[in-house]
This record gives sequence, structure tokens and C-alpha cells, in this order.
Amino acid sequence: MTRKLTMGGKAPQTGYRVSHSHRRTKHVWLPNIQKRSLFSMALRQSFQMTLPTETLRSVDKAGGLDNFLLQIDTGLLNEPMRRLQARIRERATREATA
Repeated sequence: MTRKLTMGGKAPQTGYRVSHSHRRTKHVWLPNIQKRSLFSMALRQSFQMTLPTETLRSVDKAGGLDNFLLQIDTGLLNEPMRRLQARIRERATREATA
């Protein structure tokens, strides 16, 4: 699976594994990335995205994809997620005024 994320900003970490005798070997720790399909209630559409499990938990805690994207800072998202966030905001304001 690709290690590129659509949300979350997690990246692989590098470092050393240190043995009991203090020998060091290079190691890479990969984030726990899952490919999931999340449903937007405002747009009535499902979106497939790659997310770290930490972000999936944050989406659940926020009450769904729409609430999460309305709460998160735009600077933490990549371009496709920014467009999705703008569409959800536009739809939410349109429904609020109607």
C-alpha cells in the first residue's frame, strides 16, 4: 500500500534499533495506514481515502467526516481534501440559510 496520506500528516519515522550490546542498525517505523471509505452526509456521497488509524479515531470522535472536516485547520489537509472541505462548507452554509 502506498504511504501517501490524504489526511493526517503522518510520515515514516527513522532511527536505530539498539541491541543489548548497543549495536545500532537503521530502522524505519511506518505509520498504521488504512484505506477506508467514508460517507459524507452533506454531499450524500462516499469517498475513499488513506488515513492513519489516529485520524480515523478523530473522525469518529467528531461525529463523522463532515464534522471532522469542518473542525480541522485547512493547512493540515492536502489539495483534494481542501476541495472536499470547501464543498462541505458550501453545502452546510446553503442548508443553514434555507
